Amino acid sequence: MSDRQELAHFLLCCRERLCPADVGLPDGVRRRTAGLRREEVARLAGMSVDYYARLEQNRGPHPSPQLLAALARALRLEANDRDHLFHLAGHVPPGRSSGGDEHVSPAILLILDRLHDVPAQVMSDSGDVLAQNAMAVALLGPNVGRNVLVRWFTEPASRLRFRAAEADGMSRAYVADLRATLVGRPADPGPAAVVARLRARSAEFAALWDADAEGAGGEGTGRRGTGVTIRHSEIGEITLRRQVLVVVEAGQRVIVHTAPAGSRAAGQLALLRVVGVQTMSV
Repeated sequence: MSDRQELAHFLLCCRERLCPADVGLPDGVRRRTAGLRREEVARLAGMSVDYYARLEQNRGPHPSPQLLAALARALRLEANDRDHLFHLAGHVPPGRSSGGDEHVSPAILLILDRLHDVPAQVMSDSGDVLAQNAMAVALLGPNVGRNVLVRWFTEPASRLRFRAAEADGMSRAYVADLRATLVGRPADPGPAAVVARLRARSAEFAALWDADAEGAGGEGTGRRGTGVTIRHSEIGEITLRRQVLVVVEAGQRVIVHTAPAGSRAAGQLALLRVVGVQTMSV
């Protein structure tokens, strides 16, 4: 059973205890009350301001687990507070296992906020995009809640941002990473479900998966920094260094795209900060 009144009060308290700097936002104009504004929480969670306002006023609809997870990220909730939010809304909180956690800790989100001049995102080790900063949205598009591997192997348009010459290597690396995740957590149904889905929908994935089982797979993307060239409609082709930082206890990866200081790519990233997010919102 949900407790809408307590849910509304909890959301208000969580919003009021945050300041813009806590979530990577500028202070902006003078604030009359403490905490974030409703529209700021709504934007961070990817929902309408009216929907969030109704939740906080005890007159909203019954929120889904996906929406609650987005609110937990927007409000920078620790795992215990995230679970409390789910209970108030009448949902069972996501399980906490050794690895494979979809909840991004406030500490990791703070790192993402501080990386304001480079694209950075958090992914699960089975390919789900869990969080992105504004630069990652500008470079790669809004992908939170989507699985990168499923898009790569089943949606040809997802590869248009990358050079065809690099696509084969990326495919092999994705397969090797997913196999490593499956081997590390054989009892976790999440990675196994991704494998089953991809084997059923992609002949390319099935062939690479079978080849990798025979020892022919390449080194995964989570094991080294790699260069990647991305096509962008505003800044053209940009070649960046892809660094992967592993959050072992959560089964997550912080993926950061950087450029050498003074390079052409560094200048392109600077331009992306100015025009990229505006372009994505049009």
